[in-house]
Amino acid sequence: MSEIKIVVAGPRGRMGREALQLVKNTEHFTLVGAIDHKYGGKKVSEIEGLPNLDAPIYTDIEACFSELQPDVLIDLTTPEVGRVHTEIALQYGVRPVVGTTGFSKEDLETLSKLAEEKGIGAIIAPNFAIGAILMMKFSQMAAKYFQDIEIIELHHDKKLDAPSGTAAKTAELISTVRESKKQGHPEEKEIMQGARGATYDGIHIHSVRLPGLIAHQEVLFGGNGQMLSIRHDSFNRESFMSGVKLAVETIMKIDLLVYGLENIIE
Repeated sequence: MSEIKIVVAGPRGRMGREALQLVKNTEHFTLVGAIDHKYGGKKVSEIEGLPNLDAPIYTDIEACFSELQPDVLIDLTTPEVGRVHTEIALQYGVRPVVGTTGFSKEDLETLSKLAEEKGIGAIIAPNFAIGAILMMKFSQMAAKYFQDIEIIELHHDKKLDAPSGTAAKTAELISTVRESKKQGHPEEKEIMQGARGATYDGIHIHSVRLPGLIAHQEVLFGGNGQMLSIRHDSFNRESFMSGVKLAVETIMKIDLLVYGLENIIE
């Protein structure tokens, strides 16, 4: 397979560190640079805790793209920063693989149009764990037969957005095969505001934030005399790297924006 030149944004974060290891350990991946709001001018190998890679660190993303001309940007930052990075990458002809959530429909429409104009691929994924993608696809299948559904997503207490992108994407997929329905008793009343969670097309979504968790989701389907539970657990951030690798390899072959890995997994 041909060499793929990669820049990683957010290299000091926990996901960023895993991405650096992925690039280091994948024969046809080459780290040509990193983007960080600190340590501009240093090399990745000079930062404590990062792999022994001699790629330069930039604080200016445009200078990074102009000088290095990478094939792919792996962005594992925050929703606000990731959205800006994605747009700049597309403007420079760099294919973005984005692991941050919180993109609005308007953001996705704008970025999709830009990718189409530039004729290059982009992948934005709420979750890169292959098992989580299968959990979402299985939930979509089950929703054809169970109309009453609740989603419980559990993440570490440093997560910024709620509900998670995975939960929102799961509800979105379910709604494509399920008619909108108000669940619970028609006269149901919350004694404490928010007790029933958020709702998406009548589906209740509950967010849990606790230290010690990584990324977990359970989708509950209720029916007469039965309940179906579909659950996925990520116990470490290495679990996301198989999906990142798949996204990087796939993005070199497509010329449009893809939102969600379920669209590239058969």
